[in-house]
Amino acid sequence: MAPKRKVEDKAPPRSSPSVKASLSPRRTRSSSAAAGAPAVPPEVPPPAKKPKKATRGKLKDEVKESGEPALAVETVVADKDSSKTIIVEACKQCHQFKKRASMVKDGLENGVPGINVVVNPEKPRRGCFEIRDANGQTFVSLLNMPRPFTRMRELDMDALISDIIEKVK
Repeated sequence: MAPKRKVEDKAPPRSSPSVKASLSPRRTRSSSAAAGAPAVPPEVPPPAKKPKKATRGKLKDEVKESGEPALAVETVVADKDSSKTIIVEACKQCHQFKKRASMVKDGLENGVPGINVVVNPEKPRRGCFEIRDANGQTFVSLLNMPRPFTRMRELDMDALISDIIEKVK
């Protein structure tokens, strides 16, 4: 067991110079608010941001010529015959989706003159490979595929492209 402490009832507490020196001149928000000073320092406007430099290539030239920055993303224009627009939604998780989406795009553009094929106009869903019409008619829909994407790899892409061409025509 530890020994009991000695009781110093008779000795008055001493004030040492080290205790006074340990007090800091630091001011906190609560102490300054009590003193009547404003709690929040005056707002300083943030420094002005530097304008971003234009990227290399066509965008830089287009900015110089037109005076307005060009949009990097193509917008889908809905014309009178919106059935000629095919949307390919392919997940960006694996290279196999991109490969098959480009095969479908090339095959449809070569097979049907005047068709508009758009790959991923919006952010694609995870594990999704879907080919649909702008009106909502779905040709192929493979959703929530886990790796190794066997349902997509088992598809015969040439037969699929020819079936879509027949349906569109």
